[in-house]
Amino acid sequence: MTNQEAKSGSEDMVIDGFEPDDPAVGQYNSVPDGFNVNYLKVYYGKLFPHADIFRWMSYGNDGKHPACDQSYLGRREFSFTLDNDIYIRFQSFNTASELENSIKEKCPFKIDIGPVYTVDPAKRFAYAQTGDTVFSPVERELVFDIDITDYDDVRFCCSGAEVCLDCWPLMTVAIKVIDTSLRDDFGFNHILWVYSGRRGVHCWVCDGKARRLTNEQRAAIAEYFRVYKGNENSQRKVSLVGPLHPFLARSYTDVLKGYFEEKLLQSQQLFATEERFEKVLDMIPDEAITSELRGKWQQPFTSKEDINVVRWGQLKRMLQSGKHKKGLHICVEEIVFSYTYPRLDMEVSKHMNHLLKAPFCIHPKTGRVCVPIDPQNCEEFDPTTVPTLSKLLEELNTRGLRGDADNDWDKTSLGRSIKIFRSFLQPLLKSCKEELERDYNARVQQMKNSLSW
Repeated sequence: MTNQEAKSGSEDMVIDGFEPDDPAVGQYNSVPDGFNVNYLKVYYGKLFPHADIFRWMSYGNDGKHPACDQSYLGRREFSFTLDNDIYIRFQSFNTASELENSIKEKCPFKIDIGPVYTVDPAKRFAYAQTGDTVFSPVERELVFDIDITDYDDVRFCCSGAEVCLDCWPLMTVAIKVIDTSLRDDFGFNHILWVYSGRRGVHCWVCDGKARRLTNEQRAAIAEYFRVYKGNENSQRKVSLVGPLHPFLARSYTDVLKGYFEEKLLQSQQLFATEERFEKVLDMIPDEAITSELRGKWQQPFTSKEDINVVRWGQLKRMLQSGKHKKGLHICVEEIVFSYTYPRLDMEVSKHMNHLLKAPFCIHPKTGRVCVPIDPQNCEEFDPTTVPTLSKLLEELNTRGLRGDADNDWDKTSLGRSIKIFRSFLQPLLKSCKEELERDYNARVQQMKNSLSW
């Protein structure tokens, strides 16, 4: 496919390497793996949910209701990263067509979303020349960024940007713990979880009261979740004080303990070697106990049971027996928290002007789509099966000949992800419309009351 063909958005696009084996039945070879501008042209032209993203970012301010703020979307910052690492910040769009046309024209390798400012970010220099400091962020989703590379000291199957099904449950735990607390402890309802495309997850809390939080309030919420406070040189990276805070106790009982004992204990072989069990023993501040356990574990293991399960059981019984100094029982919880509790990038959550990658971008290293994750079924999410750019184009070409789909993404494996996003979007927009209506009615009533005097 030539660049001109890609730019034209032709309905009959066929990707290079896609030749029909049997034109009569429409059987096609697979699209070559890759990530390039030509592939992105097709993706942005046929599959990217431009209208849904616009509706999301408008928060109900895209209609004709007199309470709508027609400048709202135009004050939101969008940032594009183009080919050759060309970075364009402070873009703004007033309409859905402006946003869509710009994405199709520039074909960004990545789209980042920033805050809503007091004025149009594209015109910030004009306001700066007036001498008034009016250009500042006033609204932004409360966001969280969790990267599996921050768990490299407790996962042994992978390291760095690598991810597999043995360590991905750490991200599942993070989603379950944070999502439950945001809803139950803070009263938020409209929460979007998104796969980063490679090695982590992003969380967008979109309730009106979340979007209007100050930096100080955001920092307080981020600090509420902060338990893991160590660094690579610390032996005890979690220090708990009993009795546990209700949020921590609930997280331990409902999520952490089960995932540690039923999944991570064996998948990560946490007690299988001396190097690994020494990491655990370092968390116990009692030399008598660590010496006794070390002596047992250095002996040949002859049981037919799993070595990790046996040794974890021995450790728990010793710490919880009550025969040793007071307070050691909490070491069991500390060990579980150290290996499983969510590790947040605190700075991302604390500041309103932090940019975060938009859903449905394509990760340039993996080619995978940044798809939404259903938090109610997050344990079913498999990062290794997330659709790639080349796979989607292959599906477009092979299934595009059928006329049984209402739109292009229903012909591909992206369709389910669009439905998850819309299931998040529908109640959010309903809530936004109701809030606009309430505010409008309150203002009207206030005006009536003032006129009655």
